[in-house]
Amino acid sequence: MKREDLKNVPAATAELGAFAASLKFNLLPSEVVAHTKLCVLDALGCTIFGNTLPWTRMITDMVIAEEANSNALIWNSSLRTSPALAALVNGTGGHGFELDDLHTAGMLHVSTLSVPVAIALAETRGPVSGHEFLSALVAGFEVGLRIGMASTHSLFHRGWHPQGNAGAMAAGATAARILSLSKDQTRHAIALAASQAAGLMAAQEGAMAKRFHGGKAAQSGVYAALLAERGFTGIPNAIEAPYGGFLSSFTDNCDPALLTQGLGQNWETLAIGFKPNPTVSCIQGPIKALREMMAAEKLASSEIERIDVKCSTFTYRHTVWDYKGESVTEAQMNLSYGLAITAIDGDAFVKQYTADRIADPSVLAFSKRIHADIDPKIDAEGPPLRDHIHLTIITKDGRQLERELRYRPGSPEDPMTVSELENKFKRLCESSASSIDVGQIIEAVTKLDTLPDISSVTKLLENRTSK
Repeated sequence: MKREDLKNVPAATAELGAFAASLKFNLLPSEVVAHTKLCVLDALGCTIFGNTLPWTRMITDMVIAEEANSNALIWNSSLRTSPALAALVNGTGGHGFELDDLHTAGMLHVSTLSVPVAIALAETRGPVSGHEFLSALVAGFEVGLRIGMASTHSLFHRGWHPQGNAGAMAAGATAARILSLSKDQTRHAIALAASQAAGLMAAQEGAMAKRFHGGKAAQSGVYAALLAERGFTGIPNAIEAPYGGFLSSFTDNCDPALLTQGLGQNWETLAIGFKPNPTVSCIQGPIKALREMMAAEKLASSEIERIDVKCSTFTYRHTVWDYKGESVTEAQMNLSYGLAITAIDGDAFVKQYTADRIADPSVLAFSKRIHADIDPKIDAEGPPLRDHIHLTIITKDGRQLERELRYRPGSPEDPMTVSELENKFKRLCESSASSIDVGQIIEAVTKLDTLPDISSVTKLLENRTSK
């Protein structure tokens, strides 16, 4: 649908607000509850690790200098600040190392938006039960993901970062539900979050700003809900307004039917996938394909002459440029680095994305052997198959090895197991959180839906040996 056709769209902002405000735990299917708990565990691990990184520490230093009230914890530390500023820090940390979950069609890492918001406000306004906490998360997930889906890939192709744009509304809906706002107040919370949507996608080529977009969206969601609670109003039809609305301003083409189609029946929460590697989602498949091909053929990196990748326009635009080795962000978003480090190290996890490793001359040299092209046939399959890739290895002795993956590892179609997600959580915590009890957190998250008060979980996120 073109932007000018939005004048005929029903009141989607109001419907999404009513849905989020009225969502109760007993309406959630058991599989949605189980998957949401996995999303919580993954978000906690990403943030515990991400809060130790230089860019998150800069934001933490700025926040602490503000000397705001100290109700909400900055995870993996003993520091406390206001709910909005805690959401800023923890939301930045969660998105701080390209490890957070992803909904392919919605283009959002929604858990690292909603979980920091829900926990920060629960600490301030508690007690909040596990039922209320999980309901608030699903409310934010469903609202944010549907707005991202309705934006189509047009939002991304115009240069906007979905995490900072549609992400603000996921955070706003979660915040409104935690605060038990009315349907009309929740509508205004979502609308006020829409007015704060921001984030430029050029940050993918190396700027710390990309990490900040997630934190700022989380903070915006808290502000939106707190303002709506006080009677502050947003644009009543902020999402679907034909002029100056979210869809009309941020997209060239959109699909507003996806905003409410199957709402409360088709749970987009179940389509949230996870990342085994700290890279952008569309590099996950090439990494898996290359690793498995090299293992099967017992290939060493020195035996590879060239690697060719056929991919979607989305993947090409998101990950393909001449790799320079100038920043961790660039390395995590760059296809050539992801494949080069996998070929040389046989792995692509935290240790492969350090300042020294990303600038290694051998990695830089190998990255020149990697070539990518857009495949119109993959584009024709549409956004749900944007991560489809075809990888070819040409060896120095003339062999040509091929592998095709239609779905990225960690997606709902090729999911990580519970054991793999728990191991990812442990690896992240063990490298960054000396005094946090990993086993207790895993157990507490598993029992979230039975807890009368989630403060027993949030207390486990404090690291008294770290500031």
